[in-house]
Amino acid sequence: MKPLSNRTTFFTDSVIRRMTRISNQYGAINLSQGFPDWDPPRALLDRLAATAEEPVHQYSITWGAQNMRQALARKQSHFMDRDIDPERNIVVTCGSTEAMMAAMMTVVDPGDKVVIFSPFYENYGADTILSGAEPIYVPLVPPTYDFDRAQLEAAFAQGAKALVLCNPSNPCGKVFTREELLFIAELARKYDAYVITDEVYEHLVYAPHEHVYFATLPGMWERTISCSSLSKTYSITGWRLGYTIAAPEVTERIKQVHDFLTVGAAAPLQEAVVTALEFGQDYYDQLLALYTGKRDLLCKGLDDLGLDHNVPQGAYYVMVDIGRFNYESDLEFCEDLARVVGVGAVPGSSFFREPVNHLIRLHFSRRDETLEAALERLSHIDRLQR
Repeated sequence: MKPLSNRTTFFTDSVIRRMTRISNQYGAINLSQGFPDWDPPRALLDRLAATAEEPVHQYSITWGAQNMRQALARKQSHFMDRDIDPERNIVVTCGSTEAMMAAMMTVVDPGDKVVIFSPFYENYGADTILSGAEPIYVPLVPPTYDFDRAQLEAAFAQGAKALVLCNPSNPCGKVFTREELLFIAELARKYDAYVITDEVYEHLVYAPHEHVYFATLPGMWERTISCSSLSKTYSITGWRLGYTIAAPEVTERIKQVHDFLTVGAAAPLQEAVVTALEFGQDYYDQLLALYTGKRDLLCKGLDDLGLDHNVPQGAYYVMVDIGRFNYESDLEFCEDLARVVGVGAVPGSSFFREPVNHLIRLHFSRRDETLEAALERLSHIDRLQR
């Protein structure tokens, strides 16, 4: 038989999802795959139940149910301080995963080059390769996760067609400053490149840091495809509802790509989520306060245990330094951490293009009692010392 596709030769299963399976296997507390262990808001669940009796179980409009796009446009117009047109600027997708893939396929052709900051969420490199393009990685250097401006410009100078920007960043929790974003925007103009943003953690930015939507920077609306998701904001990771926001001519192309990728997102869930999209500012204030408390709880607990870590500026992940345990493989360390200590984590090497094997990622989207139980287990982490 003829060989399978070359472009997928080096693909493996998702390390993040693999660590969830390993956590389940050993009964470990799962701080690897980032989803909450509590229910979505009650108003959202009640609306979901009501949709079961409504005529919303067939295909909706391919690029998103009308009322969902209208509600989303109102919400994002408020937060982005820009008039978002539900007809001309929005495509509803099957999670931000599909939004990123549709954006990538809209922008690049086989042989093009795409700049990706490293560490990066594992899908970005895969999306680039599946689109036939070549990734160019620019390091965000631990522990501050800053980038070298000369290195970034050198990457653009190789003829990059696009840059992927995750802000706030998964896995390291970096929030790009306005000054950094303006520099990226300057390079995008200079080298005539697009910017594909992943902003799923837009509402989880910790004081004094502030989130700046890249598309709102001068001259960037036409060059930016803003991708996001409702998963993290409303604790509905299993609903798989995401979206793109872009200029009309770009959105028209995304609609066509999306139609042939997945046809459309689940109609009943689109109907139900309108309730959440109409929440007031108090919801987002409470959400941020909730996660700020969880970040502080986990970081203090790690400090008390003498474990070095960064303090995330956004999102809900912490990178922990495991260098003192003398493991050659961070994957092996995470497997032992789940099996011996009873806590699930993600090896940092799965996020870095560079040879980084001394970091692991923990997430704090868990109830306080779950985090406290995880910290109690982590108090026995020296069992892994080699």
